[in-house]
Amino acid sequence: MHDVIAPEDFNRLIEAIYEGPLEPVPWESFLNELRLLVDAKYGNLILRSPSLEDAGLTINSGPTQTEASTAYNEYFYDLDPFVGLPRNKVVTIQEFLSLEDWTGSEFYQQFLAPYGVLHIMGADLKTRDGVESRLRLCRTPEQEDFGEREKAICTLLLSHLERSIQLHHRLNRIESERNLYAGAVDQLAVGTIILDEKGQVMETNQVARNLLDAQDGIKLNNGLLHVGTNEDTAELRRMVNRTLGAQRRSEPAVVEALRIARPSGRTDLGIVVRNVPVSQWSEGKACPAAVIFISDPEQEAQAPQEVVKQLFSLTPAEASLAMLLANGLTLDEASEELEISRNTARAHLRSIFSKTGVTRQTMLVRLILKSVASLG
Repeated sequence: MHDVIAPEDFNRLIEAIYEGPLEPVPWESFLNELRLLVDAKYGNLILRSPSLEDAGLTINSGPTQTEASTAYNEYFYDLDPFVGLPRNKVVTIQEFLSLEDWTGSEFYQQFLAPYGVLHIMGADLKTRDGVESRLRLCRTPEQEDFGEREKAICTLLLSHLERSIQLHHRLNRIESERNLYAGAVDQLAVGTIILDEKGQVMETNQVARNLLDAQDGIKLNNGLLHVGTNEDTAELRRMVNRTLGAQRRSEPAVVEALRIARPSGRTDLGIVVRNVPVSQWSEGKACPAAVIFISDPEQEAQAPQEVVKQLFSLTPAEASLAMLLANGLTLDEASEELEISRNTARAHLRSIFSKTGVTRQTMLVRLILKSVASLG
């Protein structure tokens, strides 16, 4: 390996490869380092190939112009002959096509020649999860073609890049699932505050942030929560400490609850504290250790009216009435809000009862609030 690449260069590239999934633009540092090391004008890592339905996803290095990437994705990708390479094998375009066929191709003449590209070296990768990606490095006509040294350098890196791409794919999948579940909790109007192993606030959702901003019964001071009275805050901290202790001992989930009066006189907040289960190999540092769930009874139901209408086969007028009732209004208050007579409101309510199969207004409210409509 020392004959191909200096150890310090190799270590720097490996570090950049595994840092890649954590960068704002994944593998941008690695691609820049590799391009300079093999004296390429351009470097590209195609993480998702373009298609009719998808513009694709490409990381670029070098003096690449935005219009060039757009043109490639929208038109020239289908003309590119340098595709379908042997998996995890580094090859050059002139191992793939004769120089005459290459320079005579429409792809070269219309796309590459205007940007001063003649020589291309590349490899196609496919992870065990089936994620396909493509690495490409380009040189100008004034430069020599890529040689055995440059191919050997890339070959040394391919397996590491493939593993890093697989890690990135799995992290993306986990992040997508996390965002999905976090969005569902937001829609259910439940505040969520995640604490680390020291009881410091790590993360809050939008509902919790709104409650903290209002400072009506709950607020944040130097990373610590203060609720209600001093006695309430002391009790919350005891609850959190018991929960964290159970988490450190890997005991079953501990659930603690507390009710907090608000200075404004609005309905009390409900608080539940529970520990966050850890994985077998968790190192326990700066990881979620406990979660605080906050319910605000005065938070209006967030179910979209259109979803309620579709879910229960209601008319627009019936859906409007059902949502107002779900948000705590009486029938008289709802009819006034909708500017309809009480008799009309009662007729709508009878129709809603018939369609939903409930017989009392309280049952209707419970049905709407517990339905999947709030996740719409």
